[in-house]
Parts: sequence; structure tokens; C-alpha cells
Amino acid sequence: MKKNIIIIATGGTIAGRGEAGKAADYQAGRIDVNDIVQSIPAITDRAALTTIQMCNVDSNDMDEEKWLRLRDLINLYGADPSVDGIVVTHGTDTLEETAFFLNLTIAHQKPVVLTGSMRPATATSADGPMNLYQAIALAASEEARNAGVLALFSDTIYSGRDIQKINSYKTDAFEIGDFGCLGYMRDDQVYFLSKTDKPHTADSIFAKQDIHSLPKVAIAYYHCGADSALLSTISRSCDGLVIAGSGSGNYSTAWKQQLHELSKEKIIVRSSRVLQGIVFDSPFFDPNKETIPSYTLSPQKARILLMLALTITKDPKQIRSFFETY
Repeated sequence: MKKNIIIIATGGTIAGRGEAGKAADYQAGRIDVNDIVQSIPAITDRAALTTIQMCNVDSNDMDEEKWLRLRDLINLYGADPSVDGIVVTHGTDTLEETAFFLNLTIAHQKPVVLTGSMRPATATSADGPMNLYQAIALAASEEARNAGVLALFSDTIYSGRDIQKINSYKTDAFEIGDFGCLGYMRDDQVYFLSKTDKPHTADSIFAKQDIHSLPKVAIAYYHCGADSALLSTISRSCDGLVIAGSGSGNYSTAWKQQLHELSKEKIIVRSSRVLQGIVFDSPFFDPNKETIPSYTLSPQKARILLMLALTITKDPKQIRSFFETY
């Protein structure tokens, strides 16, 4: 029997339209999801599909309100016993952020797969149709159940926690870095190599919370000569702060002094602007452990975890434990 798969469309390049044949200079979020599905005749042989156009935007216009709407939709359909899996089409620029948010807040363990494309639907050799075809096949697979939120691009299965966009123009634009991908697709065949060991979806404490809005958390990017006064300016309008430091979450002496003062009233997380690596406690940059290390989370993902953590507590020790766990 065919599996019942829900496709929730949010827009992005996969729904983009530009000059016929060209892959650049297009407008994202212009084509309805049903038109994309109809361009892949074999897709209906793989699963029974229901499409929902939640929104149709460039992924840079995704925000916390849309994340919560998307979470609610996925939870709604996940609770339906007739639904076997869910696919979300999404722009690539911020897909990694949406994937991590969903990975922490979805309240069921049915397959949830995000996908998109690097070329618009009107381009020659658009990559969206194959990505969507394989995402549906993955969402219909029993192997994807209880694997956390996944992402599918270029025949590759990624963890929603660790996926990163690392290229702005290649169709193979994502990776997980040192952790490696979770597996591969061969047409519609699923081959898992590993699964994440971090708590996710129904096992996440945040999936059990009744969250209707998210606290404001900002990211301060450190660079040579960065004015430490910027930290005070940013922190006045937010509930928490993430530092995108150099190296292992590092910064200047002036920033160190300013963060010492700010940590008395704000939760501050130290992360790194470096693509790969780990941020630990630092006896030099933070000898009193006034900030929380992000470990393997990028600045943008550390921001998401801090926002969710602040819906539960403002206790630095408990928030630190969330970063150690998730």
C-alpha cells in the first residue's frame, strides 16, 4: 500500500521563477507546490500525497512566527494515524535553522524531512524535482521513523541538528562536517549509515512545552577591532545574547570586560564563526564561566536553543545543561 505523505510548502528556490533556463537572478517562492508535484509524474507512484501551501516566501523571510505555525502543522498531521510522514519544502538559506528548531519542538517521531533546491524551478536541470522525489521516498521509509528531523539534498540524508549550508551556488550545497551524513539515497531507495544520538522530537523537553512565542536572542559577530559598545547596544533589545567569536569562541580583552558586566543580567552563549570545531569553557576568555559554551552548535543554532531554553528558565546552570544535552 502507498504511504500517506503530507507536503507542507513554505516557498524558497524550489518554488522560484526566473528567466527560462537560467539558474541565477530569480525570485524565490513564486510557484505553487501543486505545480512542482505535477512536474514529477513518478512521484505519485511512490506515495499518496496531500499538499499544503503554508506560505510562499524566500527563506530569509522565515521567522519565529512561521516556525511556530510550521511546528503546529507538523504536530497536527503527525497526530493523525493515517499520516505516515511529512515533507517540508524550504529555501536553502535558512533551512538549517528551521530544521534545528523543528528537531527540538516536534512532538512525535514520524518522519519529517526538509528539502529544497539551489536552482529555481524554471532553470535547466533544476534540482528541486529529484530532491522532492527522494524526500518523499525518505519520509515514506520506516527507517526514517524516530530518526529526528532530517534534510535531503543531492542524494544525501542529513541530520536536522547538524546540517549546514556551506556553498552559495553548487547544487551540493550542504554538509555536516566532521560528523558525516546519516546516509544516502539511490533513486527512491534509503540507505542509513548512522543516526543521531542527541535527544530530539518527542524526546526533547521543548516538544513538551506549550510555546506560543519566543524570547528575543541576538547574535554579535566578533571581528578585529569590533567595538565592545556594540554589545551593550544589542543586549538592550534582547533577552539573551550569542557571541560568534573567532577561533574557539574567542574575542578581544575589551569584549571580555564588557561581557563580564553583561553576564550579570543576560544569559550569554559563546559560539564560533568558524565553520567546524567545538567551543568549550575557556579559562582565559571566560575564567569564571559567566558564559555558556555552544559546543558543536553554530551561532545561528545556538540562538535557537537559547530562545527555547529561555521559555523554560533563566537559570544559567539549567541552560548550560541544555547545551550539554542538545
